[in-house]
Amino acid sequence: MKRALSLLLIVMMMFSLVACGSNDQPTSEPNNSETSTPAPEANEPASEPASTEKVVLNVWSFTDEVPKMIDKYMEMHPDFAAKYEINSTIIATTEGAYQPALDQALASGGKDAPDIYAAEAAFVLKYAKGDAAQFAAPYKDLGIDVDKALKEADIAQYTVDIGTNGNGDLVGLGYQATGGAYIYRRSIAKDVWGTDDPDEIAKIIGPGWDKFYAAAADLKAKGYGIVSGDGDIWHAIENSSEKGWVEDGKFVMDPKREAFLDLSKELKDKGYHNDTQDWQDAWYADMKDAGEKKIFGFFGPAWLINYVLAGNSGDTFGDWAVCDPPVGFFWGGTWVLGSASSENKDAVGQIINWITLDTTEEGLQYMWANGTLNGPGGTKDTVASGTVMAKSDGALEFLGGQDMFKVFIPANQFANGKNLTQYDETINMYWRDQVRAYTAGEKSREDAIKDLKQMISDNLDIIVD
Repeated sequence: MKRALSLLLIVMMMFSLVACGSNDQPTSEPNNSETSTPAPEANEPASEPASTEKVVLNVWSFTDEVPKMIDKYMEMHPDFAAKYEINSTIIATTEGAYQPALDQALASGGKDAPDIYAAEAAFVLKYAKGDAAQFAAPYKDLGIDVDKALKEADIAQYTVDIGTNGNGDLVGLGYQATGGAYIYRRSIAKDVWGTDDPDEIAKIIGPGWDKFYAAAADLKAKGYGIVSGDGDIWHAIENSSEKGWVEDGKFVMDPKREAFLDLSKELKDKGYHNDTQDWQDAWYADMKDAGEKKIFGFFGPAWLINYVLAGNSGDTFGDWAVCDPPVGFFWGGTWVLGSASSENKDAVGQIINWITLDTTEEGLQYMWANGTLNGPGGTKDTVASGTVMAKSDGALEFLGGQDMFKVFIPANQFANGKNLTQYDETINMYWRDQVRAYTAGEKSREDAIKDLKQMISDNLDIIVD
């Protein structure tokens, strides 16, 4: 009897279990893994929803320009912004602070390592081809169809050359085109030569330095300087040279760069400038006629107009024009790179593609060229995409309504990305100091060159003969 009751009890319990489970059928195929997690009991609390924490993308730059561009990308792409968060680190290049900090962050890796980082012309080769090239991801690894994108965007070749690593892979591109021109005062041109026409002024100041210095003599006779300081001609000299500072690990003194000694001394000895140093207060003062004598012009790309001259011009605003320089050159630029160690390469690629290769009206290049990045009426700039430049308007009030693109677009053909080295920032600083010591009469021409070589030999891993 007890055995019968026991059997009946077991059957009833089994029936009860089956009945209870009949309302909890799985909605998907069961997990057959041996490590599958058992279903929770009915009286257990419901599991927490999946985490909505955003993925952090670390951006490193030496100004706020690239971070602000990325902020705009996030604003324009809410679906992307819902998944990712930007953490920007901005360290100025003052006193050489940016590169060591970036190098350490790249080498350390981990969650705080850069996903996207910026490098300017003075040191970009270090990160594209040089000692830190191993940290940069080829654009093709970021999901970018490089050959197709470059062709469709018609990217200025020198920016491609600079951003290509030793294996022939593109790892960085700039968004600006930085071919240079001569930016001059219309009222002074009329006073000295009776015309402010850009084509005519270009013929007066060049081509070549001989004509430029002849024009400087004309200006001096009327009480004007042709440039503010010798730094204004240095950028034209440096980036029009055939060779960079280093070839095959050895120091090289290109004849055009050596000639800077003589050209700088002539400016000083003949009183053709105010003897200022670029990026210092006296240099800015000359842009608004607050210096010793009025200055006729400055050498530079479109960014010098937009981000330096315009804001420091005071009452001279609108009294400027731009023409072909006596020598073709380029100056500056920022290249954007993605990290090879980033765990979010697709996201990095989407941002970099939008900054450097997107030619639509919603891309950074178009908005940057037409001054619409932050709404109508903003700052216009020359960009790397020829496709974008062909459909853009470069007329500026600062230039009296002149379309600067008609001068700056052809200037890009003179831009040579093959005379840069990863040591440029350091050697240029040494060289500029030596030239100023020479022109001030503190040392001979020979000693200036000798001391430059000694500094390079003492501080850099470069062979000096």
